[in-house]
Amino acid sequence: MQDLNDLALFAAVVKHKGFSSAARVLNIPKSKLSKHVARLEQQLDVRLLERSTRKLRVTEIGQAFYERCETILSGVEAAEAVVAAAKSEPTGVVRLACPIGFTPLLGHILPVFHRRYPGVRLLITATNRRIDLVEERIDIALRARDQLDTDNNLIVRKLGEARQFLVASPALMARIGNVTIDTLGTMPTLSMNEQHLTDTWQLNHTDGTKRDIAHQPVIGCGDFGILERAAIEGVGIALLPDHLCNRGIRTGVLVPVLPEWCSNTTIAHLVFTSRHGMLPSVRALIDFIADNLPTAMSHCTELDPPTAMREAAE
Repeated sequence: MQDLNDLALFAAVVKHKGFSSAARVLNIPKSKLSKHVARLEQQLDVRLLERSTRKLRVTEIGQAFYERCETILSGVEAAEAVVAAAKSEPTGVVRLACPIGFTPLLGHILPVFHRRYPGVRLLITATNRRIDLVEERIDIALRARDQLDTDNNLIVRKLGEARQFLVASPALMARIGNVTIDTLGTMPTLSMNEQHLTDTWQLNHTDGTKRDIAHQPVIGCGDFGILERAAIEGVGIALLPDHLCNRGIRTGVLVPVLPEWCSNTTIAHLVFTSRHGMLPSVRALIDFIADNLPTAMSHCTELDPPTAMREAAE
């Protein structure tokens, strides 16, 4: 394959009808131009230009080759223009992965992102499994874990910290009576564990005591929205993120259960492969999520009342 520089310099000589005029336009030594064209002719094993002390003539094969060079160089310029446009304005496809529990929050803020950047198209993978960004061609992953990712190949941007608290419906608590840390495992529960019939909650007391509570959940599901609704309807006690607990308690559809106990701290963060060469569309989404997701978590919308409350009101 020929060097594009050789093609471009040869084309410049033909276009400007000589080595001297091309050298002046390109602001490079005439000897350099001559060297590149001579190398190109040697590699092609053909005479492209006929030179004399007084004039330059393009050979027949040289003219045909020049026309093809112009087509190639125009294509290169068009390709560079595409890259330049992509780097200047957020456009194109961005692939985002997130846990299922975050989808309602993203659904709340992403319409604003779309109105701000209408040229960006989002492909969102909602899953609780660990995503391999490189293997699965994901640009950004939103994660919530006990600690930040330590993979040296990933860049991490911390969003905030959260904890989970035990909550249940007032009706369920009235039915089951007093709950202690020792009896919690025997109560009807709701769990994020969707793979097994048993689960273990790791709980921390305000005094520093830690307890592992084994239980058999009535429902196991990786979607906090389903667990929250089941808790509101009195199905069981749920361990929910603080922003969901707060809105349920604020609206009266949930009450705290053993409020002195909570889960380990969970760190919400974004991971992506590199800052170098990052497209504006990817950077725009990272910055938007970092600026808006924590606010969305602290300002969840009010909830509909549980079925029992609606029926009583009717």
